[in-house]
Amino acid sequence: MLSTIRRALGQLTSQVPPLSPRHFPVVVQLGQDATIQSSSVLGGALEKGLTLSDSAVTNPRPLYLTIGRRPPPSDNVVELEPSVFAHPIRRDILHLCVVHYLDSLRQGTASTKTRGEVRGSGRKIRPQKGTGRARLGVAFGPKPRDFSTKLNRKVIQMGMRAALSARVKEQCFGVVESLQWPSAKTKELSERIDELGWRKTLFVTGEKTVPDGLQRASSNIHKLETMTAEELKVYHVVKWPRLVLDLAAVEYFERTLAKPIVPRRVYT
Repeated sequence: MLSTIRRALGQLTSQVPPLSPRHFPVVVQLGQDATIQSSSVLGGALEKGLTLSDSAVTNPRPLYLTIGRRPPPSDNVVELEPSVFAHPIRRDILHLCVVHYLDSLRQGTASTKTRGEVRGSGRKIRPQKGTGRARLGVAFGPKPRDFSTKLNRKVIQMGMRAALSARVKEQCFGVVESLQWPSAKTKELSERIDELGWRKTLFVTGEKTVPDGLQRASSNIHKLETMTAEELKVYHVVKWPRLVLDLAAVEYFERTLAKPIVPRRVYT
């Protein structure tokens, strides 16, 4: 698993294609009916037009995603905060966050008995040398310990900004209006996922819990996972090839990760 994460970290800054209107993520409704003409990820899934200013990445301006078959339908636009979804990619910060999370998963329950803890007498069983057999006992064996490491909160927040921005630049990021799914049948959701080309996708909702219909229907689908925005870690964003958020999740990350824009001072 760690080697997979390392390979993913190595791909974040290599071969990052430029942002273009025809490849940028599109806002769709997960449960709505649509004729799928292509199995490409997100951008061509519903053949919907998109407009995005190229200067939005370098300038402190919001990213605008337009929904509709014939642009520009200005009444349905998703605005993304550039400080969250257009952050510079920091591989070192991503590595720190991933290692910090994996360290927290270690149980640290390995334990060996010392000479005083073994059953029976404390007398040496046989001589250390001279018998031709292996020595008995464990020297400096493992004891229960805490493997978790400390990482500053602001570093973790920067890692989340960099991870989300990397998925946006890699065109592996999408936004849907809602993750509500009307049926609990796995077959229906699996067919819909295949139509959209959303295999190996992590669905994130900004609600307190994942919608019950989507949770029931996706529990048996291979390489598909759902979670809330509060549970999402940098490790999950790096691990999953594709990320789909609902509008509530976008608002959650913008509320918790956005940085205020301080205007430049003018000296006279």
